[in-house]
Amino acid sequence: MSLVQKRSVTIRGHRTSYSLEKPFYDDLVTIAAERGMPISALVAEIDSTRPREANLSSALRLHVLDWAKRGALQVSS
Repeated sequence: MSLVQKRSVTIRGHRTSYSLEKPFYDDLVTIAAERGMPISALVAEIDSTRPREANLSSALRLHVLDWAKRGALQVSS
């Protein structure tokens, strides 16, 4: 079984895909649930704020990393 799974999503009427390792995808699901939104909406939001030269998969990983760092900072405060 592959460590990276490819997923498809429609963003602003355009079908696209991203590839993520399961732990990153699981954290995206958690973030979306915490915010009360579908994962597709979260992916679309992240896509709309990423620099155009940035890869969507990388932008999603960086979003999860930022979320995890903020959580770690709250715990240590």
